[in-house]
Amino acid sequence: MIAAQVKAYLERASWIRKMFEEGARLKARYGADRVCDFSLGNPDVPPPPEVHQALEEILAEDRPELHAYMPNAGFPFAREAMARKVEREQGVSLSAEEVVLTCGAAGGLNIIFKALLDPGDEVVFPSPFFVEYVFYVENHQGVPRPVPTREDFSLDLGALEAAIGEKTKAVLINSPHNPTGRLYPEEDVAALAELLREKSRILGRPVYLISDEPYRNLVFDGRRTPSIFKHYRASFVVSSFSKELSLPGERIGFVAVHPEMPGKEEVLAALILANRILGFVNAPALAQRIAARCAQALVDVSVYQRRRDLFCEILSEAGLEFVRPEGAFYLFPRTPIDDVEFCRLLQEELILAVPGRGFGAPGHIRLAFCVDESVIARSREGFQRAVERARQGG
Repeated sequence: MIAAQVKAYLERASWIRKMFEEGARLKARYGADRVCDFSLGNPDVPPPPEVHQALEEILAEDRPELHAYMPNAGFPFAREAMARKVEREQGVSLSAEEVVLTCGAAGGLNIIFKALLDPGDEVVFPSPFFVEYVFYVENHQGVPRPVPTREDFSLDLGALEAAIGEKTKAVLINSPHNPTGRLYPEEDVAALAELLREKSRILGRPVYLISDEPYRNLVFDGRRTPSIFKHYRASFVVSSFSKELSLPGERIGFVAVHPEMPGKEEVLAALILANRILGFVNAPALAQRIAARCAQALVDVSVYQRRRDLFCEILSEAGLEFVRPEGAFYLFPRTPIDDVEFCRLLQEELILAVPGRGFGAPGHIRLAFCVDESVIARSREGFQRAVERARQGG
């Protein structure tokens, strides 16, 4: 028999898996060209040209040490490149020693929780949320504390203040946000930082702020993602190149530690040790080399913006209510009926979406628009029919 905790996880994590399996079934029956699959956030925009050039140059070197072990925190030159990237994005001077290369943002979050959490320590995060957050926190005997956001998915600072207590070790935010596409504005980041400073003063210890930023540079309409480091010292930035360079399968990311974090040296030592003892050991050598050379490159974000605009037009015509995404590549519209039942109606139209309850927000669906524009356009009449049937009682 498998572990009881994992058995429970299989049930809780089933929605995306169910949609994936349903998608495979529908594609086999009707043909992949007829199914509109918006279930997975798997970027399809090609990597920028710098990635292909870097890979060719790296492989042409043909040196034995190309694939060798490296320090657990990553190659020094890769850490240096990430420090320069974070410095440019956060507006705070950083050294290479304040960066740890990780197996994607997932590896980064796990080493932070391993380094910080004692059994029973709480991690507070806004809801809806990326489904894996609960599992990552519980991996390290922590207690996840989802906190509702406002109607437009912006931070509810009053709710966050009420949720932070004696056992709170960290607050985790994700902006641009999966699954809603919200970008938290500068004033909200500043207010959250002030709240955490006051809570840290009352508790007599830091309440850490963890910013999960794989979509940092996938923003629309000329927006920019605010700096966490400018506002709060006891903070981590976690990122990956899955979205910015369209390299999700290469599992390359990093954790950056604020240069003025209290107890920084001990925290960094704990992160590096966690990278090893959790079995990640190192981020992949080739991926580190690519990321180091392409740290300032970016996919063509205008492709995602065009898709967002088209999708918003289609959903508006169908009569669905939604918050217009400011970044990432997701829409999170409200459903006219139960979200699971609405997903069933959409499946009958060969449209795949994920119920919002999988992200802690029943009554919504998540739609990933990292698919070709023709797929989005093809869904127009299906959404209209599904909404009409939902309002007529199925």
